Amino acid sequence: MSQDMKNLPADSFERVHIDSTHAERISKPSLSFWQDAWLRIRKNKAAIVSVFILFFIIIMAFVGPMISPHDAETQTITHANLPPKVPGLEKLGIFDGVGTLGGKEVDLYKMKKVDTYYWFGTDGLGRDMFSRVWKGTQISLFIAFMAALIDMVIGVAYGGISGFYGGRVDDIMQRIVEILYGIPTLVIVILMILFMEPGLTAIIIAITITGWIGMSRVVRGQVLKFKNQEFVLASRTLGASNGRIISKHILPNIIGIIIINTMFTIPSAIFFEAFLSFIGLGLQPPTASLGTLINDGYKLIQFQPHVLLFPSIILSLLMIAFNLLGDGLRDAFDPKMKD
Repeated sequence: MSQDMKNLPADSFERVHIDSTHAERISKPSLSFWQDAWLRIRKNKAAIVSVFILFFIIIMAFVGPMISPHDAETQTITHANLPPKVPGLEKLGIFDGVGTLGGKEVDLYKMKKVDTYYWFGTDGLGRDMFSRVWKGTQISLFIAFMAALIDMVIGVAYGGISGFYGGRVDDIMQRIVEILYGIPTLVIVILMILFMEPGLTAIIIAITITGWIGMSRVVRGQVLKFKNQEFVLASRTLGASNGRIISKHILPNIIGIIIINTMFTIPSAIFFEAFLSFIGLGLQPPTASLGTLINDGYKLIQFQPHVLLFPSIILSLLMIAFNLLGDGLRDAFDPKMKD
């Protein structure tokens, strides 16, 4: 074989020239952490659908009461317990205002001589359910976002201080957390109701008294993980202050975890508010929230199921959408999930 190689003509080979300046050329465009996360979350169809659902519900929570021809608080006793009736759909045999009376299906709008439409029907006092459902959704979302914001601020500050300074400070702060964690949330809520009138403020305070504990524990664990990393030690060696280390090095690395936990806090707060209002410890009638509307509908489920149906659907969609979006963000922010 070596003899055959020697007999080959010189022009059988071509010298390959390697340009050393292109040795470390990046073949793909450089992406930041947020750009990479956005590209990954776009591939998660469930998360994208959840974003559109949440966007629609949030918009309708503010626009819905405005586009309705009826006020959420106006009582018209003669229009009480009317089923849903929607223009256009009534010709298809759905949402046509037909209800059951005495075991027979009758057009309750004609029987009561009602010449207007109630898109979600009315309750036992003749109030428009369309306006009340979206007004209640608005209040429930306000409570949930406020509770999540307060939980995030307190949890990040408490967990960050505990994890960053460590030692005796960490021991004392964690013992306080363990004491608060051992107190049942429902007991705290009952005590809050005894000292405060049931309302928005009482519910938000009751949710946030212990709601920040989970966030603080997650943040503390992340701070303990990053504070001894090489880039933090190098910054400290160069004379950076504690504030600069936290704001420039540690906080940017844990912001993804904070966002994910906040996204899971929101549906928990929505459900907790609905639960408290359902058992009578939350908002009180005539104030509308998803919990109070479900409580009203539960009493009429055999005769007027639409009073329970619509707020239950909105509550279910909010819970599912926030959880699916939280799962999508968790996968997008996790570098180990990268293809």
